[in-house]
Amino acid sequence: MEPMKPDVLVKQVESLPELIREETRRFFAVVQDAFDVGELSKVNRVFITGDGDSYHAAEAVALAFEEIAGVPCEAISAQRFLDYSAEFMPIYSSSSTLAIAVSASGRTERGVQALERANEPGAMTVALTGQAGSPFTETAKKSIVVDIPDFGPSPGIRTYNANLIGLLLLAIHIGVSKNRLSADETEALLAELESLDTVMQATLEASKELAKQTVAAWQDADRMMFVGSGPSYGTALFAAAKVVEAAGVFAVGQDLEEWSHVERFSHPHDLHDMPMVIFAPPGRSHWRAILLAELGKSLGRRVAVVIKEGDDEMAEHADIVFPVKGEMREAFSPLVYHIMANYFASYLTEALGRMCFRSDQRAG
Repeated sequence: MEPMKPDVLVKQVESLPELIREETRRFFAVVQDAFDVGELSKVNRVFITGDGDSYHAAEAVALAFEEIAGVPCEAISAQRFLDYSAEFMPIYSSSSTLAIAVSASGRTERGVQALERANEPGAMTVALTGQAGSPFTETAKKSIVVDIPDFGPSPGIRTYNANLIGLLLLAIHIGVSKNRLSADETEALLAELESLDTVMQATLEASKELAKQTVAAWQDADRMMFVGSGPSYGTALFAAAKVVEAAGVFAVGQDLEEWSHVERFSHPHDLHDMPMVIFAPPGRSHWRAILLAELGKSLGRRVAVVIKEGDDEMAEHADIVFPVKGEMREAFSPLVYHIMANYFASYLTEALGRMCFRSDQRAG
């Protein structure tokens, strides 16, 4: 691998407004074309699986399938799905259970095996990938190809958002198929997604310099925590992954309540070590995020929060506030709330004199 400079993260994240503006309608047509009329009307259970960013995307969109499509949804890592969950999927008909495997490349070995395993008991398997003609599309019964212009190798940021958009649109399409959404409601949801381009742009502008300041304050830390619940758990996992992949700094994504039960008791080298970022959009677990931010500060942690602009309840317990400049439903928040993490990971990598994926190192 050629050395991968950290500025690739900046180029990728700054292209996200155009991506959602240009691709939402096209992706929705792809989703619609993947299924016969009425084919999704009997779906009563959804499983989403993948590795790395793809698994993080699964965690990030589960709420949308439950809230918008009206079906229980479980996000499971590919290894666990393959060896443990696939065997016990409840399947009552050829279209009752949807097993979705996600991979930007369409080539992850465990993902292909998960699709093969889900085919055996008769699940409706769906490949959601950026690559047509890949092992994923050749293995699944249905394929949704969310292909986007190639920006070159990077820790996958554009592909992550493309996968999120594709999954959210599938949730909407299931809602339509089950007569939960009228034509007007469907159009409103699509317009809501497209309108996030302006929220993203304003949030990018608000986050860039703040991320540099955060790196200056935190670059001494050799471990970090990123926490959130519901869709924001997926965001926390993804954000931590970008810090590890780019900067090589040990970072962990965790659920709000699990941090309170476990990581709060760790002994840092000093009171300011192991800073934490809390993702807290308005939504179901916001109340818990407030208490956690207060607890983190009381323990001497350095705390940053990613919140809707004007959220004073969270801001009062934070050292650093990353404002998200606009409103959105919680189910759509993963598209926007990870923006700061990509800037932070890029600038931290640069400050430490490193390259992404340790690509400046050679074996031997």
